[in-house]
Amino acid sequence: MTRYCLTLDLKNDPALIAEYEAWHQKVWPEIIDSIKGSGITSMEIYRWETRLFMIMDTDDSFSFDKKAAMDAANLKVQEWETLMLKLQQPLPTAPDGVKWVLMNKIFDMQ
Repeated sequence: MTRYCLTLDLKNDPALIAEYEAWHQKVWPEIIDSIKGSGITSMEIYRWETRLFMIMDTDDSFSFDKKAAMDAANLKVQEWETLMLKLQQPLPTAPDGVKWVLMNKIFDMQ
C-alpha cells in the first residue's frame, strides 16, 4: 500500500463551498467505481475553510498516469470534473493545469 496526500483550494464563496460539500455527500456511483478501478483502495477529503486535503491509499496497480488516462476516457468522470471545476481553484503555486497538488511527507511518528 502507498499513501498519497494532495491539496487543492476551493473558490472562496460560501455557496460554492456548500455546493462542493453537498456533491461529496452523494458522489455518483460511477465516480466511486472509477476511483476503485484505478487502484485507489481508500480516499478521504478534509476541508479547512477553502483548503482541501485528500488522503489516498492505493494498491500496487495504481499510478497517476494510469488514473489520468482512465479519467480522460470516462465521460462520467469528465462530467464530474466539469462540475467540480466551477467550485475548485488551483493553489497559487501549482503548475499550470494541475488541480490537486501532491504533498511532501515531512514527518512520520513511526
